[in-house]
Amino acid sequence: MSGKYDLVIVGGGISGASLLYTTAKFTDIDSIALIEKESEIAAINSHHTNNSQTLHFGDIETNYTLEKAEGVKTGAELLAGYLENHDPDREMHAKRSKMVLGVGGEEVDKLERRYHEEGFGDLYPKLEPIGRDEIGEIEPKVVEDRDPDVEMLALQTPDGYVVDYGETAKSMVENAREEANVDVFTDTKVEDVTENTEGYTLTTGRGPFDCEVAVVAAGSHSLQIAKELGYGEDMVLLPVAGSFFLADDLLNGKVYTLQMKKLPFAAVHGDADVHDGSITRFGPTAKLVPALERGRVSTVSDFLDVFGLNAASFLSYANILADRILLPYVLTNLLYDVPELGRRAFLPEVQKVVPSVELDDIERAKGYGGVRPQIVDTSERSLDMGEAKIVGDDIIFNITPSPGASTSLKNAMRDTETILEFFEEDYEFDEDAFRAETIENFPRGA
Repeated sequence: MSGKYDLVIVGGGISGASLLYTTAKFTDIDSIALIEKESEIAAINSHHTNNSQTLHFGDIETNYTLEKAEGVKTGAELLAGYLENHDPDREMHAKRSKMVLGVGGEEVDKLERRYHEEGFGDLYPKLEPIGRDEIGEIEPKVVEDRDPDVEMLALQTPDGYVVDYGETAKSMVENAREEANVDVFTDTKVEDVTENTEGYTLTTGRGPFDCEVAVVAAGSHSLQIAKELGYGEDMVLLPVAGSFFLADDLLNGKVYTLQMKKLPFAAVHGDADVHDGSITRFGPTAKLVPALERGRVSTVSDFLDVFGLNAASFLSYANILADRILLPYVLTNLLYDVPELGRRAFLPEVQKVVPSVELDDIERAKGYGGVRPQIVDTSERSLDMGEAKIVGDDIIFNITPSPGASTSLKNAMRDTETILEFFEEDYEFDEDAFRAETIENFPRGA
């Protein structure tokens, strides 16, 4: 079960699977292994019940600047192209309408400025501002029982990709395994990573794996491994657990609400489930948890390893949580997991999307939700909004909060280029073939 490889990738979620697919199919690296600690690929945060199933393009995410949206858009189009190419029967994804909803003069003005003045209308040709009547035609329940005198506007697009990231990751791994130079090992937990004269030795319960280059794409655990090797000393994690509430058939597509820019967490939205359009999910909530995986007490000690229990970590947490916007938000989200009280507390959030919803219409989704690791910069005592990457000596660590799944192929392409630099260009990356299999299949017509 052990062996020697040119490249070893740790982690079989959508991030690791995207990198395996990219390096296996579009480079000439001699030998590649993927190591996953679970018994199957994408069993944790990439599983379809543990995330919002959203392919983020940046068009309706109102906490994104135009600059961030431009970067996310390219990444999303790469993955959308992969899905169009490899999932014609829509087994891994569904394509539905999506919109961000503004209710009341202030929100309507924000959306109009965003579309006309901030450049989002130019960046997204398929994005259109629509009024109450058109909103009602697409999403009747969004307009039903809403005060007719309240102004409404939505920015709407047909590019609403709802994705089962777990099945997508499995598809990528299956495609990669077609290559003779690829091995995939599940049920194989990395217990230690040590540097040696030729690269790295990864100690597992099934023996050692030696490699020249390593990429750790293990979510929250990536920073834990990085710190053991002396990297990321000025980083800790703020793990955020997301939960959802379920209702019967209320929405046809995805409906976002406006989001405060200071919050790194997704705005509450409603959407039809990727595999069952008769189920509407509302969320996610955002509850702070002292663990690296949802529902696994064993990962509390892993969190403490990353946190470090030092003054810099505590002061950073204190500075972040003292924020007058973030603190009330965190406290409110704690209520949502409380039996019965949580449902009552979350009901107004649902009613922002579907006004006619009553308490008995929603229930907490048991067993849903994962942990999204938000990065804390202890030197600045601040939250880093977005993905984090640490590039070391012949090793890369990826810590990927949202929208890490959406940009997984873009991230894989970037990492592939870095990996080839590690190998001092002994190998080549066929970027044209990569694009032909991914982004060139993305439908750009209206």
